Amino acid sequence: MFTSVDDVSARLAETGYLASPAVATTVFLAARLGKPLLVEGPAGVGKTELAKAVARVTDARLVRLQCYEGVDESRALYEWNHAKQLLRISAGRDESWDEARTDIFGEEFLLPRPLLTAIRGDDAKVLLIDETDKADVEVEGLLLEVLSDFQVTVPELGTVTATRRPFVVLTSNASRELSEALRRRCLFLHIGFPEEELERRIVRLKVPDLDETLAGSLVRVVGALRAMDLRKVPSVAETVDWARTLLALGADTLDEALVRDTLGVVLKHQDDVLRAAAKLDLDTL
Repeated sequence: MFTSVDDVSARLAETGYLASPAVATTVFLAARLGKPLLVEGPAGVGKTELAKAVARVTDARLVRLQCYEGVDESRALYEWNHAKQLLRISAGRDESWDEARTDIFGEEFLLPRPLLTAIRGDDAKVLLIDETDKADVEVEGLLLEVLSDFQVTVPELGTVTATRRPFVVLTSNASRELSEALRRRCLFLHIGFPEEELERRIVRLKVPDLDETLAGSLVRVVGALRAMDLRKVPSVAETVDWARTLLALGADTLDEALVRDTLGVVLKHQDDVLRAAAKLDLDTL
């Protein structure tokens, strides 16, 4: 997929994803070693976007499993099209059960979900298992089975083994501790909030029409907000949203009135807005 760490950085940058050296190195190793990549970090720092960027630069199909509380095997792996099976049984009323059973548990009635989809076929795929920490522990067991051998057993059809392994990215916001067994199977990458210079470059890339000086001021203010004791600190995605807001308003400078009027773009709780308005001192930034 990639020839070097520098190749990763350059190709991801072409898609608009500016990767730090640590990110580029870990992506290169995951591709070279064929290991799943577990990416942890706060929301909005680019974990999901990393998987999308890898899919774009490698011309691979993105297959996404969005985890949530209650997601089960039928949503993650496969299920049968029961309505179609019933229609088939009704249409063959004169058949014995053995004859009908052989037919209705065939490929025509199978509904592959993300995990099965990712290991079938010969085309390049990126499997994104998003917000893994929101899934139940039972789903982790299923992931262990799939990610260990990249094969799935469908009792009625047999074992499906990947002929071309997908590039796998698991993301987590660390709301729940993932099992050590799952972690052992993955390379680990933590993506935190970027350094000021990298975040400024991201803002300039995503909002190129924003004045460079204003972009620098914006990034410094966001850094000051992250240093406060807030319920939810601004993410990189919200920094970009704020930059787009300033551009839409035709702002030339970032003054106290403008910050106060637009804090709701980056802060999502009223007590955070009040605390920031009281403590933020633009003269010191």
